[in-house]
Amino acid sequence: MRVVVIWREETDYARSVIEWLHDCERRVGVAPESLSPDEPEGESLCRAYDVVEYPTILAMNDDGKMLQMWRGRDLPRIDDVTYYLIEH
Repeated sequence: MRVVVIWREETDYARSVIEWLHDCERRVGVAPESLSPDEPEGESLCRAYDVVEYPTILAMNDDGKMLQMWRGRDLPRIDDVTYYLIEH
């Protein structure tokens, strides 16, 4: 599975995303991928999954099928994302 956080660094929500990513890595042992919508890969993911709000967290299976999406500044609980971060 793949978990990606799509966000921009120079924003008022950036600090909360950075802290969430660090907390996630500390608690789970692995952090989600982090992409900017301005990078080529981030831009293509935004188009493919219709991401128009940041930050957005996408959980996808190995085939690229979206399993879960969290949008907006209210980031999900790390426990809610852990299932998608840990290989099954």
